[in-house]
Amino acid sequence: MFEGIIPALVTPFKEDFEVDYEGIDKNLDYLEKHVDAVVPAGTTGESATLSYGEHIDVVRHVIEVSNVPVIAGAGSNSTKEALYLTQKVEKAGANAAMLITPYYNKPNLNGLLEHYKTIAKEVSIPIIVYNVPSRTGINTTPELVEKLAEIDNIIGIKEASGNLKQIAEIIRRTADKDFIVLSGDDFLTFPILCLGGKGVVSVAANVAPHLMKEMYKAFKDGNLDKARELHYKLTPLFDVLFIDTNPIPVKKALNLMGLAAGKPRLPLVELSDEKTEKLKTVLKSLELL
Repeated sequence: MFEGIIPALVTPFKEDFEVDYEGIDKNLDYLEKHVDAVVPAGTTGESATLSYGEHIDVVRHVIEVSNVPVIAGAGSNSTKEALYLTQKVEKAGANAAMLITPYYNKPNLNGLLEHYKTIAKEVSIPIIVYNVPSRTGINTTPELVEKLAEIDNIIGIKEASGNLKQIAEIIRRTADKDFIVLSGDDFLTFPILCLGGKGVVSVAANVAPHLMKEMYKAFKDGNLDKARELHYKLTPLFDVLFIDTNPIPVKKALNLMGLAAGKPRLPLVELSDEKTEKLKTVLKSLELL
């Protein structure tokens, strides 16, 4: 259940910035026939500006209405808070939890290990580590991931370091374990699949789930030429969705497409007009507008 195309869901907001639960349903209807699981209340879902109550309610709602497995965002830079969220999403019925590495306080590798060990021993839900050094300031090294993979319910990593050498080393070191490596960068999905990765936790899959799934299926079917062709077809979308801080561009894309997103919460602001025109051009080229 933790392989394939897994969109990191946006959290749609109404005009008053309250969570738009009908919008969540609308987006899931668009996604579900193409994707293998979903991640609500992750960083693309603006978890940083959701209250704990909103965070848990969003996860609970997605669990109730989703027809695919739910991997709930549950991380924090406080181990106590991350444990609280992980226990709450487990109780809500999530199939797994995704925990970002603690940000800002920059624990050393032993601190990271103890952070995940402490949470893992208190819950039975499967845990996926999320490594994104550009946003957190720390990196989970292959040596650390190898140790994490020895913990029974730590079953994988979303790797968004952008470092293919590191990702290949993680895959090599965990090859004899029941451990999955998922791309955390849309652009690197195809190369990571070639290295032995199992899928992607994707921003682009919110917008073009059918094309992402087509690329993944082509790869799984052994049609590397078709998968590569789709990778290059999708590359302009991968690029434009990071023309500004995620999830600003993807929320604008969904609004343009008639799906639910609303504006991002402060301190994030809407995409500029100039960047919106670039986004429209790419969406039109993929027949998404």
